Amino acid sequence: MSAASLRRAARESVSGLPSAFWWLWASTLVNRLGAFVATFMTLYLTLDRGYSASFAGLVVALHGLGGVVSSLGAGVMTDRLGRRPTMLAANVSTAFSVALLGFMEHPVAIAAVAGLVGMTSNASRPAVSAMMADIVRPEDRVRAFALNYWAINMGFGISAVVAGVVAEYSYLAGFLGEAALTLLCAVLVFVKLPESRPVRDSAAVADDGPEIGLGTVLRDGRFMAVVGLSFVISLIFTQGSVGLPAAMGAAGFSPGDYGLVVAANGLLIVVLQIPVTRFIEHRDPRRLLVISALLAGYGFAMTAFAGSLWAYALTVCVWTLAEIVNSPTQMGLVVRLSPVHGRGRYQGMYTMSWAVAALVAPLMAGFVIDRLGADWLWGATGVLGTVAALGYWLLMRNLQDADSGKGPDAGVGVGVGAGVGAEAKGSGAVAASGAAAAASPAAV
Repeated sequence: MSAASLRRAARESVSGLPSAFWWLWASTLVNRLGAFVATFMTLYLTLDRGYSASFAGLVVALHGLGGVVSSLGAGVMTDRLGRRPTMLAANVSTAFSVALLGFMEHPVAIAAVAGLVGMTSNASRPAVSAMMADIVRPEDRVRAFALNYWAINMGFGISAVVAGVVAEYSYLAGFLGEAALTLLCAVLVFVKLPESRPVRDSAAVADDGPEIGLGTVLRDGRFMAVVGLSFVISLIFTQGSVGLPAAMGAAGFSPGDYGLVVAANGLLIVVLQIPVTRFIEHRDPRRLLVISALLAGYGFAMTAFAGSLWAYALTVCVWTLAEIVNSPTQMGLVVRLSPVHGRGRYQGMYTMSWAVAALVAPLMAGFVIDRLGADWLWGATGVLGTVAALGYWLLMRNLQDADSGKGPDAGVGVGVGAGVGAEAKGSGAVAASGAAAAASPAAV
Protein backbone atom coordinates (compact mmCIF):
# COMPACT_ATOMS: atom_id res chain seq x y z
CA MET A 1 0.00 0.00 0.00
CA SER A 2 1.38 3.42 -0.99
CA ALA A 3 1.90 6.33 1.38
CA ALA A 4 -0.96 8.17 -0.33
CA SER A 5 -3.27 5.20 0.24
CA LEU A 6 -2.28 5.04 3.89
CA ARG A 7 -2.98 8.75 4.34
CA ARG A 8 -6.34 8.41 2.62
CA ALA A 9 -7.27 5.42 4.81
CA ALA A 10 -6.28 7.36 7.93
CA ARG A 11 -8.40 10.34 6.91
CA GLU A 12 -11.40 8.14 6.19
CA SER A 13 -11.00 6.42 9.56
CA VAL A 14 -11.24 9.64 11.57
CA SER A 15 -13.42 11.86 9.37
CA GLY A 16 -17.09 12.63 9.89
CA LEU A 17 -17.18 12.18 13.67
CA PRO A 18 -18.52 15.02 15.87
CA SER A 19 -16.20 17.11 18.04
CA ALA A 20 -17.89 15.83 21.20
CA PHE A 21 -16.74 12.34 20.27
CA TRP A 22 -13.12 13.48 20.11
CA TRP A 23 -13.32 15.09 23.56
CA LEU A 24 -14.81 11.85 24.87
CA TRP A 25 -12.00 10.01 23.09
CA ALA A 26 -9.42 12.33 24.71
CA SER A 27 -10.88 11.74 28.17
CA THR A 28 -10.65 8.00 27.59
CA LEU A 29 -7.01 8.29 26.55
CA VAL A 30 -6.10 10.37 29.61
CA ASN A 31 -7.91 7.94 31.88
CA ARG A 32 -6.09 4.92 30.47
CA LEU A 33 -2.70 6.61 30.64
CA GLY A 34 -3.07 6.24 34.40
CA ALA A 35 -4.13 2.60 34.42
CA PHE A 36 -1.75 1.49 37.16
CA VAL A 37 -3.87 -0.31 39.76
CA ALA A 38 -5.63 -2.77 37.46
CA THR A 39 -2.37 -3.65 35.71
CA PHE A 40 0.04 -3.96 38.65
CA MET A 41 -2.17 -4.91 41.61
CA THR A 42 -1.11 -8.57 41.48
CA LEU A 43 2.60 -7.78 41.35
CA TYR A 44 2.23 -5.10 44.02
CA LEU A 45 0.68 -7.56 46.45
CA THR A 46 2.89 -10.57 45.70
CA LEU A 47 6.31 -8.99 45.10
CA ASP A 48 6.20 -5.72 47.05
CA ARG A 49 4.00 -6.79 49.98
CA GLY A 50 4.88 -10.49 49.99
CA TYR A 51 1.34 -11.88 49.95
CA SER A 52 0.42 -15.16 48.29
CA ALA A 53 -1.11 -15.48 44.84
CA SER A 54 -4.35 -16.58 46.51
CA PHE A 55 -4.55 -13.40 48.61
CA ALA A 56 -3.69 -11.29 45.57
CA GLY A 57 -6.43 -13.09 43.67
CA LEU A 58 -8.88 -12.36 46.51
CA VAL A 59 -8.04 -8.64 46.51
CA VAL A 60 -8.30 -8.35 42.74
CA ALA A 61 -11.57 -10.27 42.95
CA LEU A 62 -12.91 -7.72 45.44
CA HIS A 63 -11.87 -5.05 42.95
CA GLY A 64 -13.99 -6.94 40.43
CA LEU A 65 -16.86 -7.29 42.92
CA GLY A 66 -16.92 -3.52 43.27
CA GLY A 67 -17.32 -3.32 39.51
CA VAL A 68 -20.21 -5.78 39.60
CA VAL A 69 -22.00 -3.72 42.24
CA SER A 70 -21.52 -0.46 40.38
CA SER A 71 -22.30 -1.65 36.84
CA LEU A 72 -26.06 -1.86 37.17
CA GLY A 73 -26.31 1.16 39.46
CA ALA A 74 -24.22 3.24 37.09
CA GLY A 75 -26.40 2.10 34.19
CA VAL A 76 -29.51 3.31 35.99
CA MET A 77 -27.77 6.61 36.87
CA THR A 78 -26.78 7.03 33.23
CA ASP A 79 -30.41 6.82 32.12
CA ARG A 80 -31.91 8.81 35.00
CA LEU A 81 -29.33 11.48 35.88
CA GLY A 82 -27.47 11.67 32.58
CA ARG A 83 -24.19 10.58 31.03
CA ARG A 84 -22.12 13.61 32.10
CA PRO A 85 -23.00 13.62 35.85
CA THR A 86 -22.34 9.89 36.05
CA MET A 87 -18.90 10.23 34.46
CA LEU A 88 -17.98 13.17 36.69
CA ALA A 89 -18.99 11.38 39.88
CA ALA A 90 -17.17 8.21 38.81
CA ASN A 91 -13.88 9.93 37.91
CA VAL A 92 -13.67 12.12 41.01
CA SER A 93 -14.45 9.23 43.36
CA THR A 94 -11.98 6.99 41.52
CA ALA A 95 -9.17 9.52 41.95
CA PHE A 96 -9.83 9.72 45.69
CA SER A 97 -10.06 5.96 46.24
CA VAL A 98 -6.96 5.13 44.16
CA ALA A 99 -4.86 7.64 46.12
CA LEU A 100 -6.22 6.20 49.37
CA LEU A 101 -5.32 2.65 48.33
CA GLY A 102 -1.67 3.60 47.96
CA PHE A 103 -1.48 4.44 51.69
CA MET A 104 -3.23 1.33 53.03
CA GLU A 105 -1.07 -1.01 55.16
CA HIS A 106 -3.36 -3.58 56.80
CA PRO A 107 -4.47 -6.44 54.52
CA VAL A 108 -8.14 -5.94 55.43
CA ALA A 109 -7.88 -2.23 54.61
CA ILE A 110 -6.16 -3.03 51.30
CA ALA A 111 -8.93 -5.46 50.37
CA ALA A 112 -11.72 -3.05 51.34
CA VAL A 113 -10.30 -0.05 49.48
CA ALA A 114 -9.55 -2.23 46.44
CA GLY A 115 -13.26 -3.05 46.35
CA LEU A 116 -14.06 0.66 46.50
CA VAL A 117 -11.64 1.36 43.64
CA GLY A 118 -13.31 -1.33 41.56
CA MET A 119 -16.71 0.18 42.26
CA THR A 120 -15.77 3.74 41.34
CA SER A 121 -13.52 2.99 38.37
CA ASN A 122 -16.14 0.81 36.70
CA ALA A 123 -18.99 3.30 37.14
CA SER A 124 -18.13 5.48 34.14
CA ARG A 125 -18.20 2.73 31.53
CA PRO A 126 -21.98 2.53 30.87
CA ALA A 127 -22.11 6.33 30.60
CA VAL A 128 -19.18 6.51 28.15
CA SER A 129 -20.68 3.82 25.90
CA ALA A 130 -24.16 5.36 26.06
CA MET A 131 -22.85 8.85 25.24
CA MET A 132 -20.89 7.46 22.31
CA ALA A 133 -24.01 5.81 20.94
CA ASP A 134 -25.94 9.08 21.46
CA ILE A 135 -23.56 11.41 19.63
CA VAL A 136 -22.34 9.22 16.76
CA ARG A 137 -24.42 8.35 13.70
CA PRO A 138 -25.50 4.69 13.50
CA GLU A 139 -23.40 4.04 10.39
CA ASP A 140 -20.28 5.36 12.17
CA ARG A 141 -20.62 3.56 15.51
CA VAL A 142 -18.47 0.51 14.80
CA ARG A 143 -15.70 2.84 13.67
CA ALA A 144 -16.21 5.09 16.71
CA PHE A 145 -16.04 2.18 19.15
CA ALA A 146 -12.91 0.94 17.41
CA LEU A 147 -11.30 4.38 17.73
CA ASN A 148 -12.24 4.54 21.40
CA TYR A 149 -10.83 1.07 21.97
CA TRP A 150 -7.72 2.26 20.17
CA ALA A 151 -7.40 5.13 22.68
CA ILE A 152 -7.86 2.71 25.58
CA ASN A 153 -5.05 0.52 24.39
CA MET A 154 -2.74 3.31 23.30
CA GLY A 155 -3.01 4.67 26.83
CA PHE A 156 -2.60 1.20 28.27
CA GLY A 157 0.48 0.46 26.17
CA ILE A 158 2.20 3.65 27.28
CA SER A 159 1.16 3.32 30.92
CA ALA A 160 2.26 -0.34 31.10
CA VAL A 161 5.83 0.54 30.20
CA VAL A 162 5.99 3.71 32.30
CA ALA A 163 4.26 2.15 35.30
CA GLY A 164 6.52 -0.90 35.07
CA VAL A 165 9.55 1.36 35.44
CA VAL A 166 7.86 3.38 38.20
CA ALA A 167 6.97 0.18 40.07
CA GLU A 168 10.65 -0.74 40.23
CA TYR A 169 11.14 2.30 42.50
CA SER A 170 7.80 3.25 44.08
CA TYR A 171 4.36 1.69 43.82
CA LEU A 172 2.94 4.68 45.72
CA ALA A 173 3.98 6.98 42.88
CA GLY A 174 1.96 4.80 40.53
CA PHE A 175 -1.17 5.10 42.69
CA LEU A 176 -0.83 8.88 42.97
CA GLY A 177 -0.12 9.22 39.25
CA GLU A 178 -3.31 7.35 38.38
CA ALA A 179 -5.29 9.57 40.79
CA ALA A 180 -3.93 12.73 39.15
CA LEU A 181 -4.72 11.58 35.61
CA THR A 182 -8.21 10.49 36.61
CA LEU A 183 -8.87 13.96 38.02
CA LEU A 184 -7.66 15.42 34.73
CA CYS A 185 -10.16 13.18 32.94
CA ALA A 186 -12.93 14.61 35.16
CA VAL A 187 -11.85 18.14 34.23
CA LEU A 188 -12.09 17.31 30.52
CA VAL A 189 -15.58 15.90 30.98
CA PHE A 190 -16.71 18.93 32.99
CA VAL A 191 -15.30 21.54 30.60
CA LYS A 192 -15.79 19.99 27.17
CA LEU A 193 -18.61 17.42 27.14
CA PRO A 194 -22.29 18.44 27.01
CA GLU A 195 -25.03 16.14 28.22
CA SER A 196 -26.25 13.81 25.44
CA ARG A 197 -29.10 11.85 27.08
CA PRO A 198 -32.08 11.72 24.70
CA VAL A 199 -35.16 13.52 25.99
CA ARG A 200 -38.14 11.22 26.19
CA ASP A 201 -41.41 13.15 25.97
CA SER A 202 -44.90 11.81 26.52
CA ALA A 203 -45.38 11.09 22.82
CA ALA A 204 -42.20 9.01 22.75
CA VAL A 205 -43.37 7.05 25.77
CA ALA A 206 -46.63 6.26 24.00
CA ASP A 207 -44.79 5.16 20.85
CA ASP A 208 -42.02 3.14 22.49
CA GLY A 209 -44.07 1.39 25.15
CA PRO A 210 -43.48 1.15 28.91
CA GLU A 211 -40.37 2.56 30.50
CA ILE A 212 -37.38 0.24 30.32
CA GLY A 213 -36.18 -1.22 33.62
CA LEU A 214 -33.59 -3.79 34.61
CA GLY A 215 -36.25 -6.47 34.42
CA THR A 216 -36.74 -5.58 30.77
CA VAL A 217 -33.06 -6.14 30.11
CA LEU A 218 -33.06 -9.48 31.91
CA ARG A 219 -36.00 -10.70 29.82
CA ASP A 220 -34.30 -9.75 26.56
CA GLY A 221 -33.08 -13.21 25.61
CA ARG A 222 -30.94 -12.13 22.67
CA PHE A 223 -29.15 -9.47 24.64
CA MET A 224 -28.59 -11.69 27.69
CA ALA A 225 -27.05 -14.32 25.42
CA VAL A 226 -24.54 -11.68 24.30
CA VAL A 227 -23.90 -10.81 27.96
CA GLY A 228 -23.25 -14.46 28.81
CA LEU A 229 -20.80 -14.93 25.97
CA SER A 230 -19.13 -11.64 26.84
CA PHE A 231 -18.53 -13.04 30.33
CA VAL A 232 -16.85 -16.15 28.94
CA ILE A 233 -14.61 -14.27 26.54
CA SER A 234 -13.72 -11.61 29.12
CA LEU A 235 -12.84 -14.36 31.60
CA ILE A 236 -10.15 -15.33 29.10
CA PHE A 237 -8.90 -11.82 28.33
CA THR A 238 -8.74 -10.86 32.02
CA GLN A 239 -5.97 -13.41 32.49
CA GLY A 240 -3.67 -10.96 30.71
CA SER A 241 -3.74 -8.75 33.81
CA VAL A 242 -4.26 -11.49 36.43
CA GLY A 243 -2.90 -14.91 35.49
CA LEU A 244 -0.07 -13.70 33.26
CA PRO A 245 1.68 -11.41 35.80
CA ALA A 246 1.28 -14.01 38.55
CA ALA A 247 2.75 -16.74 36.35
CA MET A 248 5.61 -14.53 35.16
CA GLY A 249 6.36 -13.43 38.71
CA ALA A 250 6.46 -17.05 39.87
CA ALA A 251 8.81 -17.83 36.97
CA GLY A 252 11.26 -15.17 38.18
CA PHE A 253 10.43 -12.28 35.86
CA SER A 254 10.34 -8.69 37.18
CA PRO A 255 7.50 -6.10 36.98
CA GLY A 256 9.48 -4.38 34.22
CA ASP A 257 9.59 -7.64 32.24
CA TYR A 258 5.84 -8.05 32.55
CA GLY A 259 5.30 -4.41 31.57
CA LEU A 260 7.32 -4.87 28.40
CA VAL A 261 5.51 -8.09 27.45
CA VAL A 262 2.01 -6.81 28.08
CA ALA A 263 2.84 -3.52 26.32
CA ALA A 264 2.84 -5.57 23.11
CA ASN A 265 -0.92 -5.83 23.57
CA GLY A 266 -1.44 -2.07 23.55
CA LEU A 267 1.14 -1.49 20.83
CA LEU A 268 -0.44 -3.99 18.43
CA ILE A 269 -3.88 -2.56 19.00
CA VAL A 270 -2.61 0.95 18.31
CA VAL A 271 -1.01 -0.24 15.06
CA LEU A 272 -3.64 -2.70 13.85
CA GLN A 273 -7.04 -1.73 15.33
CA ILE A 274 -8.02 0.79 12.64
CA PRO A 275 -6.87 -1.15 9.54
CA VAL A 276 -8.27 -4.42 10.88
CA THR A 277 -11.60 -2.74 11.70
CA ARG A 278 -11.78 -1.38 8.14
CA PHE A 279 -11.07 -4.89 6.85
CA ILE A 280 -13.75 -6.64 8.96
CA GLU A 281 -16.39 -3.89 8.89
CA HIS A 282 -18.64 -5.58 6.33
CA ARG A 283 -17.71 -9.21 6.94
CA ASP A 284 -19.73 -12.01 8.51
CA PRO A 285 -19.84 -11.28 12.29
CA ARG A 286 -20.53 -14.92 13.16
CA ARG A 287 -17.25 -15.99 11.59
CA LEU A 288 -15.41 -13.06 13.18
CA LEU A 289 -16.70 -13.82 16.67
CA VAL A 290 -15.99 -17.55 16.38
CA ILE A 291 -12.45 -16.98 15.10
CA SER A 292 -11.72 -14.36 17.76
CA ALA A 293 -12.90 -16.68 20.54
CA LEU A 294 -10.65 -19.49 19.33
CA LEU A 295 -7.67 -17.17 18.96
CA ALA A 296 -8.23 -15.84 22.47
CA GLY A 297 -8.52 -19.24 24.11
CA TYR A 298 -5.63 -20.90 22.34
CA GLY A 299 -3.49 -17.76 22.37
CA PHE A 300 -3.53 -17.88 26.16
CA ALA A 301 -3.15 -21.67 26.12
CA MET A 302 0.15 -21.20 24.28
CA THR A 303 1.51 -19.48 27.42
CA ALA A 304 2.03 -22.93 28.92
CA PHE A 305 4.91 -23.40 26.49
CA ALA A 306 6.50 -19.96 26.98
CA GLY A 307 9.83 -19.77 28.77
CA SER A 308 11.42 -16.55 27.58
CA LEU A 309 10.27 -12.96 27.17
CA TRP A 310 9.95 -13.23 23.39
CA ALA A 311 7.81 -16.37 23.77
CA TYR A 312 5.49 -14.63 26.24
CA ALA A 313 5.30 -11.67 23.85
CA LEU A 314 4.35 -14.01 21.00
CA THR A 315 1.40 -15.41 22.95
CA VAL A 316 0.29 -11.85 23.73
CA CYS A 317 0.33 -11.09 19.99
CA VAL A 318 -2.00 -14.03 19.27
CA TRP A 319 -4.68 -13.14 21.80
CA THR A 320 -4.33 -9.45 21.00
CA LEU A 321 -5.43 -10.18 17.43
CA ALA A 322 -8.50 -11.87 18.91
CA GLU A 323 -9.18 -8.77 21.00
CA ILE A 324 -8.87 -6.47 17.98
CA VAL A 325 -11.48 -8.48 16.06
CA ASN A 326 -13.83 -9.23 18.95
CA SER A 327 -14.19 -5.77 20.49
CA PRO A 328 -15.76 -3.68 17.68
CA THR A 329 -17.76 -6.64 16.40
CA GLN A 330 -19.34 -7.35 19.77
CA MET A 331 -19.81 -3.68 20.72
CA GLY A 332 -21.60 -3.01 17.44
CA LEU A 333 -23.99 -5.86 18.23
CA VAL A 334 -24.53 -4.63 21.80
CA VAL A 335 -25.48 -1.11 20.68
CA ARG A 336 -27.87 -2.37 18.01
CA LEU A 337 -29.65 -4.55 20.56
CA SER A 338 -30.00 -1.64 23.04
CA PRO A 339 -33.11 0.59 22.75
CA VAL A 340 -32.36 4.32 22.78
CA HIS A 341 -33.96 5.19 26.11
CA GLY A 342 -32.54 2.14 27.85
CA ARG A 343 -28.94 2.43 26.71
CA GLY A 344 -27.62 3.09 30.18
CA ARG A 345 -29.24 0.01 31.67
CA TYR A 346 -28.30 -2.19 28.71
CA GLN A 347 -24.72 -0.94 28.76
CA GLY A 348 -24.65 -1.43 32.52
CA MET A 349 -25.68 -5.06 32.12
CA TYR A 350 -23.08 -5.58 29.42
CA THR A 351 -20.41 -3.89 31.55
CA MET A 352 -21.38 -6.20 34.39
CA SER A 353 -20.29 -9.21 32.33
CA TRP A 354 -16.74 -7.84 32.33
CA ALA A 355 -17.00 -6.89 36.00
CA VAL A 356 -18.14 -10.38 36.97
CA ALA A 357 -15.25 -11.81 34.96
CA ALA A 358 -12.91 -9.46 36.82
CA LEU A 359 -14.31 -10.98 40.02
CA VAL A 360 -14.10 -14.62 38.98
CA ALA A 361 -10.86 -14.58 36.97
CA PRO A 362 -8.52 -13.66 39.87
CA LEU A 363 -10.05 -16.30 42.13
CA MET A 364 -9.73 -18.86 39.38
CA ALA A 365 -6.15 -17.86 38.55
CA GLY A 366 -4.97 -17.74 42.17
CA PHE A 367 -6.55 -21.08 43.05
CA VAL A 368 -5.31 -22.91 39.97
CA ILE A 369 -1.76 -21.48 40.07
CA ASP A 370 -1.30 -22.16 43.79
CA ARG A 371 -2.71 -25.68 43.78
CA LEU A 372 -2.27 -27.08 40.28
CA GLY A 373 0.23 -24.85 38.50
CA ALA A 374 -0.01 -22.24 35.79
CA ASP A 375 -0.14 -24.80 32.96
CA TRP A 376 -3.59 -25.93 34.13
CA LEU A 377 -4.80 -22.33 33.98
CA TRP A 378 -3.66 -21.94 30.39
CA GLY A 379 -5.31 -25.24 29.46
CA ALA A 380 -8.57 -23.94 30.95
CA THR A 381 -8.43 -20.86 28.72
CA GLY A 382 -8.31 -23.10 25.67
CA VAL A 383 -11.46 -24.87 26.85
CA LEU A 384 -13.21 -21.56 27.52
CA GLY A 385 -12.27 -20.29 24.07
CA THR A 386 -13.84 -23.36 22.49
CA VAL A 387 -17.02 -22.90 24.55
CA ALA A 388 -17.24 -19.21 23.57
CA ALA A 389 -16.72 -20.01 19.88
CA LEU A 390 -19.54 -22.56 19.94
CA GLY A 391 -21.80 -20.11 21.78
CA TYR A 392 -21.14 -17.31 19.31
CA TRP A 393 -21.83 -19.63 16.38
CA LEU A 394 -25.19 -20.72 17.85
CA LEU A 395 -26.20 -17.18 18.86
CA MET A 396 -25.43 -15.59 15.52
CA ARG A 397 -27.08 -18.42 13.61
CA ASN A 398 -30.26 -17.94 15.66
CA LEU A 399 -30.15 -14.17 15.11
CA GLN A 400 -29.76 -14.62 11.37
CA ASP A 401 -32.53 -17.23 11.24
CA ALA A 402 -34.89 -15.03 13.24
CA ASP A 403 -34.21 -11.92 11.19
CA SER A 404 -34.42 -13.71 7.84
CA GLY A 405 -38.14 -14.27 8.42
CA LYS A 406 -38.88 -10.61 9.13
CA GLY A 407 -38.38 -9.28 5.63
CA PRO A 408 -36.28 -6.33 4.58
CA ASP A 409 -37.25 -4.26 7.63
CA ALA A 410 -35.98 -6.72 10.20
CA GLY A 411 -35.18 -4.93 13.40
CA VAL A 412 -31.83 -6.42 14.27
CA GLY A 413 -28.92 -6.29 11.88
CA VAL A 414 -26.34 -8.94 12.57
CA GLY A 415 -23.56 -7.68 10.35
CA VAL A 416 -20.78 -5.52 11.70
CA GLY A 417 -21.35 -2.88 9.10
CA ALA A 418 -24.71 -3.99 7.71
CA GLY A 419 -27.97 -3.58 9.55
CA VAL A 420 -27.04 -0.49 11.56
CA GLY A 421 -29.75 1.46 9.80
CA ALA A 422 -32.26 -0.17 12.14
CA GLU A 423 -31.16 2.18 14.89
CA ALA A 424 -31.94 5.20 12.74
CA LYS A 425 -35.59 4.25 13.16
CA GLY A 426 -35.46 4.85 16.90
CA SER A 427 -34.67 1.26 17.89
CA GLY A 428 -38.34 0.50 18.33
CA ALA A 429 -38.03 -2.77 16.45
CA VAL A 430 -34.80 -3.63 18.24
CA ALA A 431 -36.44 -3.12 21.60
CA ALA A 432 -39.28 -5.45 20.68
CA SER A 433 -37.30 -8.54 21.59
CA GLY A 434 -37.15 -7.47 25.21
CA ALA A 435 -38.80 -4.11 25.88
CA ALA A 436 -42.19 -4.98 24.46
CA ALA A 437 -42.12 -8.26 26.34
CA ALA A 438 -41.97 -6.46 29.67
CA ALA A 439 -45.50 -6.28 30.84
CA SER A 440 -44.70 -3.25 32.88
CA PRO A 441 -42.58 -3.91 35.86
CA ALA A 442 -41.53 -0.90 37.84
CA ALA A 443 -38.57 0.53 36.04
CA VAL A 444 -35.47 0.35 38.17
